Amino acid sequence: MKVLHVITGLAAGGAEQQLRALLPHLGAHCEVATLTNPGGVARAIADGGTPVHHLGMGGNRDLRAVGRLARLMRAGRYDVVHTHLYRACVYGRVAARLAGVPAIVATEHSLGEERIEGRRATAGVRALYRATEAMGDLTVAVSRAVAERLARWGVPRSRIEVVHNGVDGRAFAHDPRLGRETRARLGIAPGAFVVGGVGRLEPGKRFDVLVEAVTGFEGAVLLLAGEGSARRDLEELARTLGVADRVRFTGESAEVPALLSAMDVLASPSQEETFGLAVIEGLAAGLPVLYAACPALDELPSDAAPGARRILPDPDHLRAELHTFAAGAVRLPPPRAVAHYDIRRHAARMEALYDRVLGSPLAGADLHATQKEYR
Repeated sequence: MKVLHVITGLAAGGAEQQLRALLPHLGAHCEVATLTNPGGVARAIADGGTPVHHLGMGGNRDLRAVGRLARLMRAGRYDVVHTHLYRACVYGRVAARLAGVPAIVATEHSLGEERIEGRRATAGVRALYRATEAMGDLTVAVSRAVAERLARWGVPRSRIEVVHNGVDGRAFAHDPRLGRETRARLGIAPGAFVVGGVGRLEPGKRFDVLVEAVTGFEGAVLLLAGEGSARRDLEELARTLGVADRVRFTGESAEVPALLSAMDVLASPSQEETFGLAVIEGLAAGLPVLYAACPALDELPSDAAPGARRILPDPDHLRAELHTFAAGAVRLPPPRAVAHYDIRRHAARMEALYDRVLGSPLAGADLHATQKEYR
């Protein structure tokens, strides 16, 4: 089986890192096409042996990308096209139909209540999404919350399949030596209390709450792993509050496990998440985690992640919670939630879905078996 994954860009973000994590565990021959920005994740995917094609899309209305994609799909003779993120889903499904690809699957990673990947979900955005969604065979939601939002957008429930994101727990296991080396590289004292945040530096992630929380926490260092449009504002906020020397911005990084090993606690103040991948990765690294929203944990029993605690996205509340860990920050064993979201189970479900949309006679039984195990 040949599968072409089409994604909007390959900077370091949740959907991009999820694709990178998935590829080594799929039995199919996979290739990746990125419409824009072949960043650090593209290099990591290529270094892992998966071909990456850059389409050079010039903007949201660069319709030439459809033709380039269709030509790539015809030449590659792919059995499945699997699209990721809004722009890639819109353009990729149209191109796949033009190219006559047998099966078209999309994963919806970032659908919020009122926004999709940071853009407002206007009537036009929704209409274009529904029109192109109908060109595919199946839309995968990364959580039940996303599945419900898709249904409210008008996507038929019969075309929606929930396949949660996956995490390679072993890849995120705490490495004390790596943690010490990472702290030294970033100029963080060995005994400092390090509060971490991981994700795109966009306003909706509310990393400003973390900057304000460490302002009144003498000795705490904030380590922000990610890049985005809010970085300049966050840097200015840190300078204004007088904590610029205690905030480290790593920028785009594919080495999230090393950064997690350097942290003492992970905080996720975003109130709107579609899954909460950073939370699960933090738990895999043995970190106590403070979070405002995480559908991945909401869909599990309350005892599945004893190291995670829900917070308000408020600096004073977060600061008080952080103080409870500062006296004796310790690593925890990865909880059951990490095993539940194992990337290998995720890969098995995706391959069963590929077989189903291709009409494999064994696909129904395989999918039923993986659904039963997945739950």
